[in-house]
Amino acid sequence: MRISLLVAALLAASSARAQSFPTADPVILRMYRIGMDSSQTPTLAHVLFDSLGPRLQGTPNIKAAQDWLVKLYRSWGIEAREEQYGTWRGWRRGASHIDLVGPRVRTLQGQMVGYSPGTGARDVVREPIILPRFKDSTEFVKWLPQARGRLVMISAALPTCRPQDDWAANATPESKARMDTLMVSTQREWASVRVTAANPGDGASAGVRGSGYSSALGGGELGLRLEQGGAAGIIASRPKLSWTMGGGRTPAQAVAAGNQGGFGGFGGGALNTGWGAMEVFETYNLTTPAIALDCEDYGLVYRLTEAGDRPKLRLNLDAQLLGEQPVFNVLAQLKGGRQPDEYVMLSAHFDSWDGASGATDNGTGTLTMLEAMRILKQVYPNPKRTILVGHWSGEEEGEVGSKAFTEDHPEVLSGLQALFNQDNGTGRIRNIGGGGLLHSPEHINAWLGKLPMEWKARINFAGPGRPAGGGSDDFPFGCLGLPAFGLGAAPWDYGTVTWHTERDTFDKVVFDDLKYNATLTAMLAYLASEDPARIPLDRVDLVTQAATERAAQQRQLDSLRAVDSVAAANLQRQFSGGGRRGGQGTSWPACVKAARKTDPRLK
Repeated sequence: MRISLLVAALLAASSARAQSFPTADPVILRMYRIGMDSSQTPTLAHVLFDSLGPRLQGTPNIKAAQDWLVKLYRSWGIEAREEQYGTWRGWRRGASHIDLVGPRVRTLQGQMVGYSPGTGARDVVREPIILPRFKDSTEFVKWLPQARGRLVMISAALPTCRPQDDWAANATPESKARMDTLMVSTQREWASVRVTAANPGDGASAGVRGSGYSSALGGGELGLRLEQGGAAGIIASRPKLSWTMGGGRTPAQAVAAGNQGGFGGFGGGALNTGWGAMEVFETYNLTTPAIALDCEDYGLVYRLTEAGDRPKLRLNLDAQLLGEQPVFNVLAQLKGGRQPDEYVMLSAHFDSWDGASGATDNGTGTLTMLEAMRILKQVYPNPKRTILVGHWSGEEEGEVGSKAFTEDHPEVLSGLQALFNQDNGTGRIRNIGGGGLLHSPEHINAWLGKLPMEWKARINFAGPGRPAGGGSDDFPFGCLGLPAFGLGAAPWDYGTVTWHTERDTFDKVVFDDLKYNATLTAMLAYLASEDPARIPLDRVDLVTQAATERAAQQRQLDSLRAVDSVAAANLQRQFSGGGRRGGQGTSWPACVKAARKTDPRLK
């Protein structure tokens, strides 16, 4: 371990190329030297990701990590505390052992999903059954007795676990077209459709296979109904394989997609990503386990079951449901001297899903803010405005911790000068949002103008932009019309490999980018604190802006279609999905109250 950490430290501590500073500001210069030449991020990452591990809401793991965080801040001379805002269901994860024991023996690649009941840490052998296609929910209820005592497979068995890029590069056009049709139709057949007024809940559109129930993120209401019907548990699979008709990219298209980016690190990535990666979320089952298998092993068990080979799975799952537990945010601050009732905030969620270590979601955001505070304490210990960092919990459950903070601290909201939020993976910050505020460019451009010139050249700031539309912790501030600025990163296969998967581990961290992010954030916090004026809260006209954006996107699509129709189709899908957090809506996003106790997401 010492050798591995030494290598990471050397990577993080290697001197950067000479930079051109447009200002002789000694604070900026010293921040650069400390942040880039003596970064603490490798050591901090080891403790947080390797020793402490994942930080699922309501678990002993996140509480231990929060205690460590407060203790660390105080050791640096920074005031820090844990602040309770409610309760959430508690759970302890132990070991997961999942084996195929008939008709042959194989240890399967899988684990319990979050909050799953266990087997009492003892071996349990069960036979799987595939959820059939139902014509309506009545037929599903009649079928339920057949599931008694069996593990119900509630996901699609994909006909290939190869990424679509691999097929685009190697298959004949005819073979590729057949596989596109098969993959798209299979994924549609097993879609977890939410039953709503617009989707009344009968027939093929009624949820998973026509049952009328949603499997949500890892079982949902379907898992609970199967449990009530006597099933022994559920088996799901959420591989990182997204197929579309005619999709797949050449190397040049992959580079173009990466350059387009998505504000949250979702727009791009290398070719052929997603091999073996699977998402691991949560269940609300109370007595029976919910397990996730990777694409390959889920397909194996499915085919054996479908062929009538009657496979047997042996589960040994150690887990404990702990009931409602107190939940906390961690807050740390450097008190302002001249204007202590005005605030510059650093923001990153501390919680994670627990299929891996939560390294890039959002451990790297956490370390960006943590290291930025270390730099600020050394270089700028007596700020003009109070610099406050929020390490939020419950983001994965719907920005619960940050929403609660905005409800509990009106004094911070009234004095908020700027908030910088980072929640998009390990990549180098290359986009800054303007929060939808008309006058934010006057301030942000002034701050960027004092950064090293090479850094400013790499950052895309396109003006006022839009308020955050949900999905991260800038939303509870942005919906109020406050200056909340998202820091968007280079993708590094965030959306296609590490986001919410069992691959989100220490080795995925790019320390050169991480130390840059922390240093940049410290500089931005300093410059925002010293800004002589507050940012006015005048909002952009979203109706006019949406029309302008659509016209610009259409011009971009028309230009791209002339040279690359596949890349244009991929870009069209990105635009249709909103691309950047905030989407293309024409009305300001509405705030949502914080859930102060467990709020089940069953659909």
